[in-house]
Amino acid sequence: MTKGKQIGEKAMELLQQRGVTIEHIAELVYFLQKDYHPNLAMEDCRYNVERVLSKREVQNALVTGIQLDVLAEKGLLEEPLQTIIKNDEGLYGIDEVVALSIVNVYGSIGFTNFGYVDKVKPGILKMLNDKSSGYVHTFLDDIIGAIAAAASSRLAHRAAHAE
Repeated sequence: MTKGKQIGEKAMELLQQRGVTIEHIAELVYFLQKDYHPNLAMEDCRYNVERVLSKREVQNALVTGIQLDVLAEKGLLEEPLQTIIKNDEGLYGIDEVVALSIVNVYGSIGFTNFGYVDKVKPGILKMLNDKSSGYVHTFLDDIIGAIAAAASSRLAHRAAHAE
């Protein structure tokens, strides 16, 4: 198995373990794009999410972020990083930096989409941001928002070219 295929499979496996599906992310894309594309179908949203997830840099961000979240859940990081990641401290910002590496893949429209979903926390993002669950999703919530933002940007660019 090639490294590219291996990291892609690992990324999808970790998403599944964390309870996130392509459908969840597609719902975020729909939320972001429905007002701009009156005939938008969930199938189009899913397709664009799958295309974003096929990118190696996205897979790398997913695997890295989820691993850090899991290590924080298990208490295996050194202080002060353990407390910072476990509590998702607002001034940490590295979780957003990792997410922005995904947003960068499809252009500047992704930045505004990411900022919006990061603030509003619709759909799966609300669940991932719930600190009472016992899970740490400091990186994952931002990464999922970034994937949705990138897929939205991809969809918007493709629609503009089609016109």
